[in-house]
This record gives sequence, structure tokens and C-alpha cells, in this order.
Amino acid sequence: MSGAGNAVPHALWGPRIRLNPPPSGSRLPRPVNDTLGLLASNLASVRDRIAAAEHRSGRATGSVTLIGVVKTLPAETLAAAVALGLRDLGENRVQEAESHQHSVPFATKTAARWHMIGHLQRNKAGRALEMFDVFHCLDDLDLANALAQRAAKSGRRVQTLLEVNVSGESTKFGVSPEGAVELAEQVEQLPQLELKGLMTVGAPVERSEQARAGFAKLRELRERVAQRLARPLPELSMGMSGDFEVAVEEGATMVRVGSALFGARGTHGGV
Repeated sequence: MSGAGNAVPHALWGPRIRLNPPPSGSRLPRPVNDTLGLLASNLASVRDRIAAAEHRSGRATGSVTLIGVVKTLPAETLAAAVALGLRDLGENRVQEAESHQHSVPFATKTAARWHMIGHLQRNKAGRALEMFDVFHCLDDLDLANALAQRAAKSGRRVQTLLEVNVSGESTKFGVSPEGAVELAEQVEQLPQLELKGLMTVGAPVERSEQARAGFAKLRELRERVAQRLARPLPELSMGMSGDFEVAVEEGATMVRVGSALFGARGTHGGV
């Protein structure tokens, strides 16, 4: 993958950007209008890079879901992202999702699909179910049971992914690759949880190509789990701002992108 592929184009609007304004009667505050141009350019660039990676790997354009990681974003930047058509939003913390959904009225679950991509404590399962549509963070049976119990009370069936610690780093959450099949079989016995696939947080790398082996390992593990369950597992959530193109080439169906869209955390005065 060449370095040129990481450049952010300066064109204001990309070919697949469609501005979806907030519901009639609401108005974007001025700071949102000030960020639209740069954010639209970043969004177009990331979508173009995903499409190019899909093409390189022989996949159909649009086969990958772009999840915008919105943790710590100011409300006006989140509002701009939703106005530009970003419809899948990822949060690491229940409290931040709660704050965002309350401060940006048209970024609610009716306008966007919210993904829990951080570690979830069992005692927050109930609140999390109120905020999120998809959970990428199932890493043990206790959490699975807590989500299932809460989902049963609310009459929901919840989409989930197993978080797998492919790199084996002690600082990361996730079930070990060796334990993933057993955990998947246990989750399969909980009718309130719909297991859709696997997720991983890649190890830090200097070059995106160095992440390839970990992504391939998760893809191969997904196939083994699907074989044991005797049904397809369509989702692979892997790849972030520094390596999402390689992740797509290795089969990612969801990529979680923050800084490539919004800039480094703490620099959101512009985007």
C-alpha cells in the first residue's frame, strides 16, 4: 500500500457524499457549517480508500460499513458528521454515548446506528442497551449473560460480535483465539443475542502492512467459529485509521475510523 493512499484530498465534496440535513425545523449552528467542508473532504477520502481496497480484493463496492469513532467529539462536529450522511457511529463509553445522543437531538438511534466498540462492564449492560444497537465487545460469558438478561426484559434481540484479543497483548480486552469457539457456542445458546461475527483491536504498528497477519488470523478464526456453529458469521470488525485499507483487503466488513475523519483527539476546533 503506497503512502499516497493516505493523503487526504482537498476537494470539498467527494463523489459519494450526500448531504442529509437534520429534520425540518432544526438548524445547524454556525460552528457546524464551518466544519462541513473539511469533514466532507475527509469523509470522501476515507470512502474512496475503502472502495479502492474493496476493488483490490475483488469485493463489491459498498460491502464495508464505515463506523465513525466519535468519542470525545464536540457536539457540533458530531452534528456535522450526521448531517453529511455518516450513519454508523462508534463509542467507547456508555456515558459519552448518552451525552452525545442528548446534545445532538437528530443523532439519536432513529438517525444513526450506534456501535459499542469499547470495553463494557456488566453493571452497565442495562444503560448500554438503551444507547447502542450493535455490541462489538462480547469477551466473556458473564457479560453475555448480563446483556441477554437485560435484553429479555426489554423484549430485544441484540446484535453482537465477539471481541478477540488476536495480538495477545495483556493491555487489551478480548477472549483469546483459543477460547473464541467455546464462547461463541455459549453465546449461541442465548436467544436474546444474535452473534454476527468477530471483532479485534489490532496491535500498534509502524506500517499498516504489519497489521495484515493479525487481520488474516481473525478472518481464519471467524471461519472456524462459523463452521462449528454451522452457520455463516457475516461480520468482521477490524481496522482503524492507520490500517483500515489492509483490514478491508483481509475481509473486514466493518472498519472503525476516528482520526482519519475527525483529526487527532483534542484538535476538533476545525474538525
